[in-house]
Amino acid sequence: MDLDSNAPNSAIKKRKQDEEDAIVGDNENSMNVGESSGSGDLCKSSTSGSLNSNNPNGSDDISGEDDEDMIDEGEMDEDPDYGSEVDYDEDYYDDVYSSMQDQFDNLPTGVEASLPWLKDIGSSECKQVGASEGSSSHGKAEAKDDIVMQKYRQFKQFDIVDSFPDHFFDKQGTSGAQRSKNWAKRIQEEWKILEENLPETVFVKVSESRMELLRAAIIGPQGTPYHDGLFFFDCYFPDNYPASPPKVYYHSGGVRINPNLYKCGTVCLSLLGTWQGRNNDENWIPGKSTMLQVLVSIQALILNEKPFYNEPGYSESYGGSRDGHRRSKEYSDNAFILSLKTMMYTMRKPPKHFEDLVAGHFRTRARDILTACKLYSEGAPVGSVVYNLGPTVSNSAAKNQKEFQLAVHRMMNTLIAFFTKNGSTDWEEFRSPEILNMSAAASATLTECYNSVSGVAALTL
Repeated sequence: MDLDSNAPNSAIKKRKQDEEDAIVGDNENSMNVGESSGSGDLCKSSTSGSLNSNNPNGSDDISGEDDEDMIDEGEMDEDPDYGSEVDYDEDYYDDVYSSMQDQFDNLPTGVEASLPWLKDIGSSECKQVGASEGSSSHGKAEAKDDIVMQKYRQFKQFDIVDSFPDHFFDKQGTSGAQRSKNWAKRIQEEWKILEENLPETVFVKVSESRMELLRAAIIGPQGTPYHDGLFFFDCYFPDNYPASPPKVYYHSGGVRINPNLYKCGTVCLSLLGTWQGRNNDENWIPGKSTMLQVLVSIQALILNEKPFYNEPGYSESYGGSRDGHRRSKEYSDNAFILSLKTMMYTMRKPPKHFEDLVAGHFRTRARDILTACKLYSEGAPVGSVVYNLGPTVSNSAAKNQKEFQLAVHRMMNTLIAFFTKNGSTDWEEFRSPEILNMSAAASATLTECYNSVSGVAALTL
């Protein structure tokens, strides 16, 4: 692909286990976007994350192995274990759901317990919206909804803000090197290119007081495991820009959703100099390459339909084979689960200046996301859902696929909790009946978990 410059605090317990790789997959993308062996300068090595879900206790597993050693065929898991214990220190979403499940699994038949901030929407007490329309609480909810959606609709695709106190490169400062006279002028030219040419699924904010800082939000493309997700990147223009490419940090939330996006934040892309391209045209070209090109490349080349083949050499080794198809499909399945986790992390801790985008985006897309989850849990392949049309084909009944379907079905209840907290109300048909049959203790635990800052903010990347 040729892209040019124009174009909760854990509610149960924290668990650790040795990381394992679970690279699985299906695709024939032949694109040189980067290496998965720690070539970036943000971290020396990282881990290939994969999700193993459908644990009877309600936990998911994100595991990995040191990427310094490329995974060979013998190390590839033939049957990914969706039942392993979680290996994500602060991955409270799974523990939250585990606490929920533990509480209602042993409830006597017919016993119901409250879950305040879920039952407000879905219980029999408020299924009839019309009955409560005259209440002051309903009026306040509608007013809040109007404000949230108004801010979302007015959110600018490109905007200048004062500062980014939570920006990854905020404390980096200058290197001490003398900036050229044209440095500021070139940055302003980059701003103009972005303002006039950004795709509608990319949002950018730049800093007026710190011109070297930029933050971007990219919506995951349809037809990929990343559809409907919001992915954030902090960017930095070095003192000698554009002689050197910008630096880019990915907000991973502690999971690795793609071979080119590391847990530690490294983005592996030849254009950034974190991977050697096959030819010079794929590398950064001073005076020609732009930040717009970087952002569009991340969206198109990294967040693609079959990320398994982003691993160097995999297109040649597995392209066109049945084994490659299987591995790629399974990798995409896992990437989708991790994308759902990233959504929850982002809703809980939206980056500065993008709070309105996050709130409105997931409020408007909650139903689409849950619809896709439902169809995937019924056998549709990940990425195959075309909204209003449904899945294009049915998936196989293989053991791994059945485990993935159960994992997605279980994740839906946790997603509903987050979407509800975010203000969505149109999820009734997707709710598992048992989610309302929960003890008051479990309800309080879940609410506390969601509202706890330390649960997510303490993540070390």
